[in-house]
Amino acid sequence: MSSDSEIRGIIPPMTTPFTADGAVDEGALRQDVRYLVETAEVHGLAVTGSTGEGHAVTTEETRKITAWAVEESGGRVPVITGIITNSTRKAIERGMAVRDLGVAALQVTPVHYLFRPDDDSMLRHFSAIASATGIPVIIYNVVPWSYLSPGLLTRIITSVDGVVGVKQSAGDLKLMADLCLSLRGKGRVIAATDALLYPAFSLGADASIAAILTAVPELLVRLWNSVRDGNHAIALQLHEILLPIWNAIEGDNLPANVKYAMELQGRPAGKPRAPMPEPDPRQRKAIEDALRNGGMIE
Repeated sequence: MSSDSEIRGIIPPMTTPFTADGAVDEGALRQDVRYLVETAEVHGLAVTGSTGEGHAVTTEETRKITAWAVEESGGRVPVITGIITNSTRKAIERGMAVRDLGVAALQVTPVHYLFRPDDDSMLRHFSAIASATGIPVIIYNVVPWSYLSPGLLTRIITSVDGVVGVKQSAGDLKLMADLCLSLRGKGRVIAATDALLYPAFSLGADASIAAILTAVPELLVRLWNSVRDGNHAIALQLHEILLPIWNAIEGDNLPANVKYAMELQGRPAGKPRAPMPEPDPRQRKAIEDALRNGGMIE
């Protein structure tokens, strides 16, 4: 079984390839696992998160997708399963469905349908998931109206056994910096500030799980290695390539845009699951231009 101590570096949140009739395409998913692990040489994989349209998959599909990723990666990298649900009961059900598969952690959003729990209830939510499943939990701090402050995150991570870190999203580098400072040595800080991963890595983020990693993983592995090697001139050059790519794929249909970027580079990615729309002509052109200018396609 993978250990949460292995969670480091570049961990692409895989897209979920759907066929035209909405089924999960096992062959395409396995093919992309091989590309990410063997060619891009990433440090881990995350499935059924936001980029993987985890909000739109069933518990049974979550188990299948996780099992395929774990089997295909063959223990070479840790695999993290995303859980996007609206109750403690449902989150535990989904975690239990992958409990025997050897995942390194669960990436769990706060509940987000309209009603935000108070801070004590939020703590109990994540505590119950970690306790019931026995799997390390990473808080996925992404929902704007159900956001956890650095203070609350630090409280949960330092007081709840089994909650091992936070994936900090929503583009706020100040909150990322606060977390790196308050959690150093106490929990993992995972960057999902897609536009600002160079400074996030420089500030000490332990890992990244962010959509742009899936779109252009090899560039992100180079960025990670450059920062770790202290080669900031190369890191800045990579940042200046990556930012326009992020600007092109960002949008309400982000997973579909990532899939289009993958397809342009020869990686079968399938369709988004309805009702998410595919990229419109303006988005397609922007993605093509950004990838071409970044040297990713001819």
